[in-house]
Amino acid sequence: MEFKDYYEILGVKLDASEAEIKAAYRKLARKYHPDKNKEAGAEEKFKSVNEANEVLKDAEKRRSYDQLRAGGYRQGEQFRPPPGWQGQQGFGGGDEGDFSDFFESLFGRGAAGGGQRGQPRPRRGQDVQASVRIDLQTAFDGGRTRLAMHDPAGGERVLEVKIPAGINPGQVIRLSGQGQPGMAGGPNGDLLLEVGIHDDARFRLDGRNVVHVLPITPWEAALGTTVPVPTLAGTVDLRIPAGSQSGRKLRLKGRGMPGTHPGDQMVELSIRVPVADNDDQRAAYEALHEHFKDFDPRR
Repeated sequence: MEFKDYYEILGVKLDASEAEIKAAYRKLARKYHPDKNKEAGAEEKFKSVNEANEVLKDAEKRRSYDQLRAGGYRQGEQFRPPPGWQGQQGFGGGDEGDFSDFFESLFGRGAAGGGQRGQPRPRRGQDVQASVRIDLQTAFDGGRTRLAMHDPAGGERVLEVKIPAGINPGQVIRLSGQGQPGMAGGPNGDLLLEVGIHDDARFRLDGRNVVHVLPITPWEAALGTTVPVPTLAGTVDLRIPAGSQSGRKLRLKGRGMPGTHPGDQMVELSIRVPVADNDDQRAAYEALHEHFKDFDPRR
């Protein structure tokens, strides 16, 4: 198990007063309370803060803990109670399932769970954070993808993950019961999958909007026309207004990522100029120059 530096968890000094400990606990408990903070890992931080307060607010527990900490242990280091450890035993006032193995190895198990001291109590397994990458079309349509996960025993399990339509990069999918196994009959933790989306050759995401760069010819831009445009839901016809310039953006409303408030598809025009490969084509450009010799794009 890992050593827990309760002073570091609460962000207080070794000589912190009871009032300072209480103030630090209240501030962090508000910040990470599961009812207010839905970020991944907030619940575990809340439990750590609660456990640190349970020790440091109690004079006897704090004295026993300080005696142990003086041995040079640091946060996250592997820890076993030293031979002959006789820390204060028994605790109360906490919710069953809120305290770590480290805490119990120092202070035992109290009457809050209704069991006898020394008996392991059911504990929920830890949540596991991982990532899954999908293509943009799957993010748009929704669907299923397969994910290989390594288990603690060295094996591998394959999970089928349901992807909701319209998911965006950075969103988290929670798979209940697919995290670390519980202890002493406790429930498994959850698997928290952060979604990433592969680059797409045709589209890029801008929030819930989808951006597509559309190549057009100079005469299409000058005279106006209607051209087919790809979208994630299929090809649609788009009218190009006469006199359009490169960089102009046209909106296809509701053609972005689906959801309660669907995004749009923004079509950015990019004028492509053909290369003059022969005398006739060069002559055509010369004629065009004569017709528009007063036009100066740098003016």
